[in-house]
Amino acid sequence: MSARDAILSRIRRSLGVNGADIGRRAIVISRLDSAPRGIIPERGQSPQHVRVDIFCIKAEKVSASISRVASETEIPGAVAGYLRDHNLPAAVRMGSDPLLNGLPWNSTPQIEVAHGPSDGNDAVSVSHALAGVAESGTIMLASGSENPTTLNFLPETHVVVLMAADIVGDYESAFDMIRSRYGKGTMPRTVNLITGPSRSADIEQTLLLGAHGPRRLHLVIVG
Repeated sequence: MSARDAILSRIRRSLGVNGADIGRRAIVISRLDSAPRGIIPERGQSPQHVRVDIFCIKAEKVSASISRVASETEIPGAVAGYLRDHNLPAAVRMGSDPLLNGLPWNSTPQIEVAHGPSDGNDAVSVSHALAGVAESGTIMLASGSENPTTLNFLPETHVVVLMAADIVGDYESAFDMIRSRYGKGTMPRTVNLITGPSRSADIEQTLLLGAHGPRRLHLVIVG
């Protein structure tokens, strides 16, 4: 018996049940299939253009910075401008995301692009968010080769591209998107919800950015 099986067996014994209980299994299956929604805050329930504005306000309140561009072709220029304004090297690391890899990063000003997970030696990473949540200014990123999770945490500066059309009002709608995109049985191993740059006030209640991850989070919103 594996350690996992031993732990689950002890839990079942303490509950007085066994894994063959058809009624309990049906309840679990129904719960997973129905994905019931929690209480939805009103602040994110607005027309799409207002929802984008709410998202930007919430994101900036938690120390994220924002660039707005009209089209995908403007993304490299927005990233280059951010790197220049913050005296950062014109070099970024990203995964195999189709949107990001189809952009003209070698245009003027040219940005050097490396691909794959970060080993902690990259100053800047670029990711493509699956969704944004207006109620809190949060972005949702799914793990995988397209957007490796290490890019979310190891570089000091994290630049995230987010389509305005992918900004939803609440977390429940964001999880609806991920279920729709991936489907049952093929969900990503990890979903990261990121609200602003890394921070901590554990020591003397003094806010410190970059405590457990990037000290800068910059969002490029397209559309």
